[in-house]
Amino acid sequence: MTDNQKSPRYAVIFRSRRTQDEAGYAEMATRMEEQARQQPGFLELTSFRAPDGTGVTISYWNSLEAIRAWKQHPEHITAQQLGKDKWYAHYTVEIAKIESVYHFPSPADPGR
Repeated sequence: MTDNQKSPRYAVIFRSRRTQDEAGYAEMATRMEEQARQQPGFLELTSFRAPDGTGVTISYWNSLEAIRAWKQHPEHITAQQLGKDKWYAHYTVEIAKIESVYHFPSPADPGR
């Protein structure tokens, strides 16, 4: 188990539905991922989007304080406002505490 999989930790689940406005979105999404990865307490991030524009991004953090600090990061605040103004028809944010993690290794896993 890696340090990123140790519990407890927290997951921020961002579910969204995009608008048709693409201008600047990809660049901002890339920038926000780069910035999040540099924040104290950040552990990992995964994201996917369906063809209809529905998406889910899950970021993992080692504390609620780290999540609050990321929410208040100046560039993230700008991105949040742009998201509300042009890129998202709607979104929800959920924060969950992960108490335990189970892992089944893949056949290629050398620890198997």
